[in-house]
Amino acid sequence: MSAGSGLQSVDFEIFGHVQGVCFRMYTEKEGLRLGLVGWVKNTASGTVVGQVQGPAAMVEEMKFWLSKEGSPSSRITRAQFTNQKPIDKLEFSGFKTRF
Repeated sequence: MSAGSGLQSVDFEIFGHVQGVCFRMYTEKEGLRLGLVGWVKNTASGTVVGQVQGPAAMVEEMKFWLSKEGSPSSRITRAQFTNQKPIDKLEFSGFKTRF
């Protein structure tokens, strides 16, 4: 994919009751469903962080999912998105949970 296809990258941090509720697994599944690449991981402070890359429209859809939906048992209080930028090519393959 070239820059002309509108690839985007964004970092995220999700706050609330988002650990111990399969949030990472659902994030991975949603990212793959949308055709995105990236990663997700728990933090020591109780949040979930990660990075998402792919077509701009799908990245926006993922941002909405991360901030409003999440896993069925999660309670999201805040979603923070940083470093959103256009990219020339995807920097990951697949969507992975990091530990």
